[in-house]
Amino acid sequence: MPVTTSYPGIYIEELPSSAHTIAAAPTSIAVFVGYVHPFKTPAANFNNAIEVFSFADYERFFGGFFESNLIDNNVPNAVNQFFLNGGSDAYVVGLKPQNYTDNNGRSNSSAATVIHAGVNAENAKFGIAPNQIQFTALEPTDQVPMTITISNVQQNTATLHFDTADIVITYGVKTETLRKVKISDTDHTVLEGSVNGVSSLVTVAPTGPNYPADFPHPGPTSHTLTTTVAGGVGVFELADFTPVFQADSSLDKLPIFNLMVIPGIINNAVLNEALAFCERKMAFLVMDPPSQSTADTGANYIGDYMENTAPKSTNGAIYFPYLKSTDPETGAAIQLPPSGFVTGVYARTDNDRGVWKAPAGLETIVGNTTGVVDLGRMNDARHGKLNLDGVNCLRDFPGIGTVVFGARTLVSANVAFQQWKYVPVRRMALFIEQTLRANLGWVIFEPNDEPLWVSIRTTIENFMLSLFNQGALQGTTPSQAFQVKCDSSTTTQDDINNGIVNIIVAFAPLKPAEFVIIKIAQLAGQAQA
Repeated sequence: MPVTTSYPGIYIEELPSSAHTIAAAPTSIAVFVGYVHPFKTPAANFNNAIEVFSFADYERFFGGFFESNLIDNNVPNAVNQFFLNGGSDAYVVGLKPQNYTDNNGRSNSSAATVIHAGVNAENAKFGIAPNQIQFTALEPTDQVPMTITISNVQQNTATLHFDTADIVITYGVKTETLRKVKISDTDHTVLEGSVNGVSSLVTVAPTGPNYPADFPHPGPTSHTLTTTVAGGVGVFELADFTPVFQADSSLDKLPIFNLMVIPGIINNAVLNEALAFCERKMAFLVMDPPSQSTADTGANYIGDYMENTAPKSTNGAIYFPYLKSTDPETGAAIQLPPSGFVTGVYARTDNDRGVWKAPAGLETIVGNTTGVVDLGRMNDARHGKLNLDGVNCLRDFPGIGTVVFGARTLVSANVAFQQWKYVPVRRMALFIEQTLRANLGWVIFEPNDEPLWVSIRTTIENFMLSLFNQGALQGTTPSQAFQVKCDSSTTTQDDINNGIVNIIVAFAPLKPAEFVIIKIAQLAGQAQA
């Protein structure tokens, strides 16, 4: 407030600073989009962007891993690898396929109980027709057999009604034993209450018109029921994905995210929608190659995919090949798309070094793998060709392991986009854009004149200077590293009349030392002392 003077002397007045602080935007909040557990995921969690800070959070909201060759099941593995490799904050948009049919003609819309994802109806009966119990697996079992053994069925000698039984369920590496499960031949809710909600692998429900009369029917004291492994083609529906990237979707309403992963999906319609969405949200898409891609020229050559098919954008990069890992459900060797691993490496590098450091190099060891899937034997010559096509390769090095060994964007081969050739340069620009957009709201409705312009310049220069002091910009002095302009040369009187203030922020980004050239010369004669 202005000072009121009355006596001769010195008066103190505190003036507000014209500079405002700028808080750096996050750089490695990831978004995962794809199919999640179709039976364990609560209905309210489908198609909503839900934040998770660990894989335990993911299991709580989306039911964890599942095995299926009828439904694309890459999301849980990708999220798990993101956290294992250095990620700490993610959103998951879990999708449920609306229409699919297995090769036995059974579909998810034909009945309330999804038969194809459970124990086969022909085998999985406890009891004698027409009074039976059907076991339906919570895990889709079209890839991994499930065995249910029912034994030690006890009959109450006084009432001659059946009281208890032991049930052992084996699914991949998981085994669940339910001892002295209560059963009743007069009330079906007894068995349901003993199993449903208690077992993490199955639910039970009665079938047959006469249940529970005479159930269980006296018969064998032990039943062993084994599922068969169904064939089929992985389900993908464009209509399941495209609503995610529309205006006012749950994902669109997020204030900020930085990275997007659609693990294992190579459909161009989806990827183009995702890239356009990332460009609008100032985010970056980490893409996977086709699963059968090879480093050899010929059929399935990844270079041909990049040149002829892959979508192009400054806000994306592709990584190759798929990685060998261990299925956490079955213990079997599996191949996983690299995007989840790589996105975790992005987050780790951002935390350890900064977004301006390329998420690549010998220190970017990819954990929880048994090495790169060596399709076409990756070597320097093949890598060199793929690198020029914009394919970022993951490679094995003796004594080190599997590392990310590429840092180029999808447009790196296009000379028109050379300024966005490298991943860290593009992500650095996105980081600055997101930070300034989030922190300059105070400018709106301020008087558009020199005092405002000075305040804007001071605020942004302080932020850019902090980046320079962290070694995030090129140059030996701040004037070489960045420039901020906001004055009458950027904002004309016509702009002022139209309520516009123009700010120019230029920066000199650090570019990765992609090619290290060592020149060796031989001295002629003796070196002088």
